[in-house]
Amino acid sequence: MVGLINAEAPESIDDYKNVMVFLESRDGKIKRPGLEMISVGSRMAHKVNEILIGVVFGDNVGQLLKEAGEYGCDKVIGYESPDLKDFRTIPYATLLSDLISEFKPNILLIPATRNGRDLASRIAVRSRTGVTADCTELDVDPDGRILQARRPTYGESTLAEILCRKHRPQMATARPGIFEVPERKSDVRYETDLRKPKIKKEYLKKEVVGFKPKTTVDLTSAKYIVSGGLGLGKAKGFDLIKELADEIEAYVGASRPTVDLGWITRDHQVGQTGQSVRPQLYMACGISGKAQHLMGMKLSQNIVSINIDPDAEINGISDYIIIGDLYEVIPKIIEEIRKRKNSVSKDSKPKKDENEVKEGEVKT
Repeated sequence: MVGLINAEAPESIDDYKNVMVFLESRDGKIKRPGLEMISVGSRMAHKVNEILIGVVFGDNVGQLLKEAGEYGCDKVIGYESPDLKDFRTIPYATLLSDLISEFKPNILLIPATRNGRDLASRIAVRSRTGVTADCTELDVDPDGRILQARRPTYGESTLAEILCRKHRPQMATARPGIFEVPERKSDVRYETDLRKPKIKKEYLKKEVVGFKPKTTVDLTSAKYIVSGGLGLGKAKGFDLIKELADEIEAYVGASRPTVDLGWITRDHQVGQTGQSVRPQLYMACGISGKAQHLMGMKLSQNIVSINIDPDAEINGISDYIIIGDLYEVIPKIIEEIRKRKNSVSKDSKPKKDENEVKEGEVKT
């Protein structure tokens, strides 16, 4: 039986300052969930007149340090070692825990990816604090510097706000795809701290022999998404969704019921148990708009719903509503898009110059 470790409040909360974010990377680039943490972390740090500290791991972190700084970190700490090329729980957790003891951040944010969830739980135990998981809203009280971590509960129908008043650091993991990616700027000032630790052999019991990327659809970075729901009536209906998506260079999304029925693979699912997205355009076709689905796409910039039901819940958050049979509406949309494309294509062709002289002719 594993013994329990109780949370332990620090002697002085005032010793803890600044916001720290763990920036997960792959192939020499910070992954989108990490960039989202820079966005929300920077906003909170500057709100209380503190700095944002980014932490990166890898075998060659020079570019990562530059990227994190240009995206908004005031200070970037990099751990560089061949043994840190791929995520390993024990080395990452040990180094990050030691860093927390050294810098004493008031707030620590970690993306709620598979690796992030693994890391956050271990850091919380080692730091004798708590962690609010899978947050969709994050803010800070400017007076008490208290992290306001909000996460969905009761089937996504309610947001619970969880506060950590006595323990430090205040920790939260954030659902990927919820927050914006900050603008990258090359003319900013930031501090870097490159460290080259020696990783103990006992931390490397498992050997990473290779990395095989999973062939799944990443909707979190999509600019345009066309999603289908039960209103399609059949799996074949996704052919029409894909046809429309191809016309506007969009990704195909789906509601959970269609995935459960096997109409489309789970990596297309949008919602609480799928992917959270915030594209420029989200087209919901035959989707009623249950809370589980809305939670994953309600932050989209422009929402268009196509539904035969005028009282569908998704209409309440839509910017544009089309009431009608999607099998009649979508083909007309596709036809209109193609007409406009052809029109633009014709207009872009160079017009014949009436004064042009053909070969063998003499213009007088």
